[in-house]
Amino acid sequence: MCGIIGAIARPGLAPPALAVGEAMNAAIHHRGPDDGGLYRDEQALLGMRRLAIIDLAGGHQPMASDDGRWQLVFNGEVYNYRSLREELRGRGHVFHTSSDSEVVLAAVAEWGEAAFARLHGMFAIAAWDVRERRLLLARDRLGKKPLFLWEHAGGLAFASELKSLLALPGFARELDRGVLPAYFAFGYVPTPRSIFAGVSKLPPASYAVYAQGQLRVESYWHLPEGAPFAGSEAEAEERLAELLETAVADRLVADVPFGAFLSGGLDSSVVVALMARQMSQPVRTFSIGFEEAAYSELSDARRVAELIGSEHHEQVLRPDACALVERLVWHLDEPFADSSALPTYLVSELARGEVKMVLSGDGGDEAFGGYDRYLRFDRLQRLGPLKRPLGLGLRLAGRLLPGLTGFRLGRIGQRLGETFPDSYLSGVALSRPEQMQALLGAAGAEGYAALHPLFRAGDPRPLLDQVIRADVRSYLLDDILVKLDRMTMAASIEGRAPLLDHRVMEFALSLPLSMRIRDGRGKHLLRRVARRWLPDAVLDKPKQGFAIPLPQWFRGALGAMTADLFDSRAFRERGLVDSAEARRLLAVHRSGREDQSEPLWQLLCLELWARRFLDGAPP
Repeated sequence: MCGIIGAIARPGLAPPALAVGEAMNAAIHHRGPDDGGLYRDEQALLGMRRLAIIDLAGGHQPMASDDGRWQLVFNGEVYNYRSLREELRGRGHVFHTSSDSEVVLAAVAEWGEAAFARLHGMFAIAAWDVRERRLLLARDRLGKKPLFLWEHAGGLAFASELKSLLALPGFARELDRGVLPAYFAFGYVPTPRSIFAGVSKLPPASYAVYAQGQLRVESYWHLPEGAPFAGSEAEAEERLAELLETAVADRLVADVPFGAFLSGGLDSSVVVALMARQMSQPVRTFSIGFEEAAYSELSDARRVAELIGSEHHEQVLRPDACALVERLVWHLDEPFADSSALPTYLVSELARGEVKMVLSGDGGDEAFGGYDRYLRFDRLQRLGPLKRPLGLGLRLAGRLLPGLTGFRLGRIGQRLGETFPDSYLSGVALSRPEQMQALLGAAGAEGYAALHPLFRAGDPRPLLDQVIRADVRSYLLDDILVKLDRMTMAASIEGRAPLLDHRVMEFALSLPLSMRIRDGRGKHLLRRVARRWLPDAVLDKPKQGFAIPLPQWFRGALGAMTADLFDSRAFRERGLVDSAEARRLLAVHRSGREDQSEPLWQLLCLELWARRFLDGAPP
């Protein structure tokens, strides 16, 4: 696990100096505190920071091919590197280390752009062809590892984290205001755009070629589009069990101590149970909780740990929210409003004291239809022609009834009157269009348009299947995976997610919806398979999620901090949002009349980001 950086100059120009590469590397030291390196020639600058997980003595990067043609920097892990190494040996390649990095280098030397589709794992790769003067870039299928690109007049720069680009001469810290509606709608900046004008994210399952000053981006993998799985449920169960066993086994390859995050929910419990089946020593598991009982799953995690026999570590937290949010804003690179990043970071910090790598249960909800929002959407769709008249009635009731009941009825009524895909997106959005307009003015009228391109007109698949696939390419990509990568890396540990093995995802999305969602519950087939390894008490517990006590915090110290920011001259003059509306939201929340903690968290994260990344405020 590493962080990579680089810059390629246009023909006739020189790349940045080595000192610039050192500064870019220093910005991501947390991603790789074990080792670092730089390469520079008359056109290219490459660099990396390394967190050593496999072949601790070998694997130094940048890594050069024996013939000197290729220079490689690589972030991530390739789980099928051993079988690839044997195939490449048969083609005449000689290996000097036991690292997966050398296998990636040989694969690129042998197959060029075709190499990336052969790799199973999580990765962001940059390979510089010294002879042909071209750069190859690639990102894994689901986008677990990040890669930012800045194409400008002098060439192309790239980095695992946006903050490295700030060290480049000529980089303009210009915010792309066009992404603010998407941020307030969904809490993140959707790929391929970024918060900075001129900077993009390489899409997942893509590779890029940069040569002669031209950038070309191609896809090498797509979500399965073929015929759905046609076997019996028993056959599907056997196939899924095999895939899960393999996915976990692949991710247990490491030369350092490792463990797992354990929430006590289905997904993380399945991963830990499979680890225990394949390990000769107890699994090390890690859980955190808050003092507020409604935000703690420690008892559930403890019960699973006892059943499995893991070496369990837990901690009850009362964190300094003000100091913590400022730290996380720096690590998250872009405005990011999923507050569960905070507990993800805290559990990563807890794990860092014992291990350098952890497995997590991320991906199960998207793959197997586990989110409650899928069930809510499906129930509304089943109303058919009754949707519109019922929606009118509920909106009227919402206006007549006071308080939270009226608000909720009106909100459901509004959703029933919307057309697809807004009938789904409005149910997962953090803000409604009228709220966005109050904060952003006319720009807020964009609503949920940023994710409309994920839905194809005339798609014959059921609407529920369409929204799950859209979530894989939006919420999973730009929220869940960003959170997992940045928060584990902030703590200098590696996070691996077996349920995000692309073969598991391909199989899950090929299943009929009835095998994923049945009798008002998601994860039907996953739950059936999990009964082989876990008792009913674990499998049937209600889904809780990784939440934090934001409403209480905004009525305490975090609210006071936010008030100071909203009252500041910098906030008013920046003009990203209507400052009077921001202060109104804070006032009604602190009074206890309304819960506005979600929009307040968005506003707080945006302003703290602007102070660090636009103003250059010190940490």
